[in-house]
Amino acid sequence: MRTVVITGSTRGLGFALAEAFLQRDCAVVICGRTDSAVHAALSTLTGRYNPDRILGQPCDVGDFAQVQALWDAAAAHFGSVDIWINNAGLGGKMKPFWEVEPEIIDAIVTTNLIGSMFGSRVALAGMLAQGSGALYNMEGFGSDGATRPGLSPYATTKSAIRYLTDALLAETKGKPVLVGAISPGMMVTDLLLANVAPGEQKSARRVFNILADKVETVAPWIADNVLETTTTGARIVWLTKAKIYKRFASAPFQRRNVLD
Repeated sequence: MRTVVITGSTRGLGFALAEAFLQRDCAVVICGRTDSAVHAALSTLTGRYNPDRILGQPCDVGDFAQVQALWDAAAAHFGSVDIWINNAGLGGKMKPFWEVEPEIIDAIVTTNLIGSMFGSRVALAGMLAQGSGALYNMEGFGSDGATRPGLSPYATTKSAIRYLTDALLAETKGKPVLVGAISPGMMVTDLLLANVAPGEQKSARRVFNILADKVETVAPWIADNVLETTTTGARIVWLTKAKIYKRFASAPFQRRNVLD
């Protein structure tokens, strides 16, 4: 039985990943910022799966001591950590960069980038000490260098995370750990449309219905690929360029509706 730690896993893709790994007989450690969020997620999961395979712990990924405590709790409870996924992330509403509140910039950078760096630091140190393990960072818009007005803070962090993953891959060459990335594509979550400007809702819905997917569709596929990967440097990509082209090409003939 492999133990999987997923940051930011009390809702959204992180929660769906927790369920997917539990369905594949893994032990799962979930975390969120607050006790109430963790308790609610635990209540749902322990009602569906064996409680002995589930552990929950509050963790602000922007606080190194809390991230270390997350590792320590997981290792103490299950004996080791086999897979660590830096999933916790924030988006923010789309707006010109000069209009973004400083505290929002700080929150996005702290959660997305600093959180991934702290998680990677803790996980790699622990995995090297135990002699094995796999670390995955979550990519997003901006990881491939693309730009889009209104997404500067978020996309900047995702661009940096691509560099971080590549750098960690180089630093761990020849060591008994795997380093990889997960690119889940566009997910249907409660924040998807909330971050779109009011005047762009109609056009955004059209694009989302073409490209987006429900988390319960993508999470099992990601879990299978993570569990099957045995070599370092893997990029697990759901929404490939070929899939994007195919969906736009078929859009006039095959109506997808993932938002309703």
